[in-house]
Amino acid sequence: MVVAPRYAQYEGIEDTGVRVTLMGHAEVAYFHQQIRGVDFVFVDHPSYPRPGGLYADAHGVYGDNQFRFTLLCLAALEAPFFLPLPLPPQQLDPPRSPAQQSANGGPNGAHSEVGDVPSSKYGQDAVFIANDWHASLVPVYLAAKYRPHGVYRNARCILAIHNLRHQGVFSPSSFATLDLPPQWYGCLEWQYPPHQRQGSWAEEGRSVNHLKAGLTTADRIVTVSAGYAEEIQTYLGGWGMEGIIASRSPVLNGVVNGIDTDEWNPASDPHLPFNYDTTNFVEGKARCKMELQRELGLPVNEHIPLIAFIGRLDPQKGADILLAAAPGLLRHNNVQLVCLGSGNKDLEDGLRWLEGSFRDRARGWVGFNVPLSHRLTAAADILLMPSRFEPCGLNQLYAMRYGAVPVAHKTGGLRDTVIDFNPWNQSGTGWTYTSCDEQGLSHAIGLSLLTYHNHPDDFRKLQLRGMNREASWDQAAQQYEQIISWSVVDAPYCR
Repeated sequence: MVVAPRYAQYEGIEDTGVRVTLMGHAEVAYFHQQIRGVDFVFVDHPSYPRPGGLYADAHGVYGDNQFRFTLLCLAALEAPFFLPLPLPPQQLDPPRSPAQQSANGGPNGAHSEVGDVPSSKYGQDAVFIANDWHASLVPVYLAAKYRPHGVYRNARCILAIHNLRHQGVFSPSSFATLDLPPQWYGCLEWQYPPHQRQGSWAEEGRSVNHLKAGLTTADRIVTVSAGYAEEIQTYLGGWGMEGIIASRSPVLNGVVNGIDTDEWNPASDPHLPFNYDTTNFVEGKARCKMELQRELGLPVNEHIPLIAFIGRLDPQKGADILLAAAPGLLRHNNVQLVCLGSGNKDLEDGLRWLEGSFRDRARGWVGFNVPLSHRLTAAADILLMPSRFEPCGLNQLYAMRYGAVPVAHKTGGLRDTVIDFNPWNQSGTGWTYTSCDEQGLSHAIGLSLLTYHNHPDDFRKLQLRGMNREASWDQAAQQYEQIISWSVVDAPYCR
């Protein structure tokens, strides 16, 4: 079961008719859709749909985010008790195909008539995977509200961290709104060190930190790469939580994300002007490059290296480092640089300046454009990932899948997935650098261009190794299954 807020009027989901009152005053409804045998449950409440983003708009973060995601945690914990959901096709006796199940009333229809799909509730023996601070109160509620009353005694909770920088920090007085016993305040309390107290709610730097509470109560912790799991145990990547995380290192694991290999497949991608695979990628990428050059008004030449950057324009992603390195790169090399992204206004203006200053060599597309991101990845020879920190990173995985060689800062998931090229034993999938600045990025780009021009056969082999790299969710799913089995073997961390 996947539980998420109903942020919008999603197609294909149906009202289960179940209503539950939480926190003494908030009534939520549950909507459901079954896809490929997986139950997707959407929690409906007036606080979730917003005209802006999911967490913030142009005026800043929403003032009720703490309430919104506390409600989500409680709704997720109640769902296994209240929701009778149809059995997936593979669990029926005899098993049915999704088409047969749909013909018998659909996965959300009534089940009283003969021939309809039987339904059941998930029950108490569940393993919760709570994602980031938004769901980090799930293990807290398990230990504080459920287990003391004999409920969820066999349940476990795994806290998944995608970006430790975001921790869900609120004023100490907000604890009273969380519907937790008073003695659990210490679990959520976090005191910032003196040099970080400016602007905090209390003079002593005290606050309520949701992620800290999850880290101290979850049965296991998982991050999105082994490299990031190591970094968050140090002051360089721990964002103040390194001591707590290091103390829980025996139950900490890192699993690199997979990608949707159906959506990101150069052999069948509908966004590409020419599809290709490992047998014809040289011709395919050249044709995609020339078509993109025509589209963007750049000189059309398949032999000019096309370097791409795709990502959020934010200091975390190193967009400022790229803008600092770009003038030297474009003045001293016959290359083309195409950047796609949005975010910080100053960095957006930087892309516009770059294009205006190098009209025949650079393009800066400010905005989010999925089809263009596919076409740019297919056309690129080299993809830049200058992130200051990167828990996992997906663009380097997409790039390798499409035969674009990544150049990345050696951090987090990037150092796990981008293996430095070794010309002596013909191994590696790209280039990394450790000095996170303009010089480090420029040096790594120089190595990639040297190989592109002087050792084209080695560059083609690099591309081929990246395209052949296993990037699906299959391997990650097996690792998650192992972590889930470990969580069940161990006794609950908080009893």
